[in-house]
This record gives sequence, structure tokens and C-alpha cells, in this order.
Amino acid sequence: MTVRLSGTLSEFVAANVGEHGDYENVSEYVRDLIRRDKARKEQDAFERLRAELAHAFSAPESSYQPLTAAEVIARNKG
Repeated sequence: MTVRLSGTLSEFVAANVGEHGDYENVSEYVRDLIRRDKARKEQDAFERLRAELAHAFSAPESSYQPLTAAEVIARNKG
């Protein structure tokens, strides 16, 4: 995989790599950025699920409707 950076982005990466940076090399820096982005997206998905579950559990019991397994399957195919 090849990534090309120019100008300010290249300078920014160079400042974070090497003797005075937090990373030994550019590959290490890029891997860390990708891991952080992946973790952020997973956390965002978890928070959306948590919000949906909180909303569902706070609904009054009268709003629940009994469904058979076949009805749930049919509803989720759509």
C-alpha cells in the first residue's frame, strides 16, 4: 500500500515520527491512526445501539406487541 502526502500533511507526519516524535516510523504512525479510527467507529456503533436500547426499554409496556418468531423473521426480511 502506498500513501502520498505533500506539503503540510507531510511535515506534520514527519514531526510525529523519528527521534523527536511519538512514533519510530511512518508505518507505525499510520497503523495507530487506523486502529484509533476503527475503535472510534466501533464506539460510535455501540453508543447508537445503547441509545436505541435505552429508548426501547423506556417505552411503556402497553406499546409492546407479542410477535411470533415467524413474524419477526418476516419483518426483518423487508
